[in-house]
Amino acid sequence: MAGALKVMPVPTDRKSGKGRKGAKGGAEAVPGAPAPFTHTVTAEEWPEGESRVVAHLERELPPGGIPAYLEARKTGARSFVLWADPERRSRLATLVTVSAGDGVSAYQVHGGQGEIIGTVLREKALSGTGMRTRWTVAQTGAPEAVGSKGRIFWWYLWWLLFPLWVAIAAGSLVSGGGDVPRGPRRVIWRAGGEVPLEYRSDDEVVVHAPWVDQRLAAALAALVRSFDSWLGTPWDDKRQ
Repeated sequence: MAGALKVMPVPTDRKSGKGRKGAKGGAEAVPGAPAPFTHTVTAEEWPEGESRVVAHLERELPPGGIPAYLEARKTGARSFVLWADPERRSRLATLVTVSAGDGVSAYQVHGGQGEIIGTVLREKALSGTGMRTRWTVAQTGAPEAVGSKGRIFWWYLWWLLFPLWVAIAAGSLVSGGGDVPRGPRRVIWRAGGEVPLEYRSDDEVVVHAPWVDQRLAAALAALVRSFDSWLGTPWDDKRQ
């Protein structure tokens, strides 16, 4: 059964005060208690169309805390937990960085018992592998899937019109409104003659193959969204 996974902000409950948004967005922490979740991963199954929360996202901070995490993420490092429940009793999956730097980052995704579910390799555009950012997903016991960000034709068209986008951006800053078209973001992963995964411009990771581990797909959705462009809103870059 096909389905889609998407990172979503946690709704604000204004009556109870839970999940209240602060000046920087997200939820305010209660002193002495774990910080409330600001984002979840939701799954929508087809053709039923039912949507449900499958994971609660939380950064796993290094010894230096938030400043150290934000500094490390500049190199491509990421570390976060996908909790199966809002009480943090059970881990659905954990993503850790194996290596990062020079535009190439390697990650491992672990299950709730610490077993390796799969790996993800991100090679940034112009880092030596090609003109487009390339994502390689390898699930344990399954074929390796490779996908590149955007199609060459749409990238060519986007760069051809880049002066127009700059003018629109400048106008938006002056007027305080308006949107700037973002670069192509769709990723289609191919494994042999199959398309097991797809990332769409509406920020959904669509699972096409029945053998794809949903935990790996959920971690992938959170990882790709953490690399959102400066026009987007990476969920893991909050400073509190």
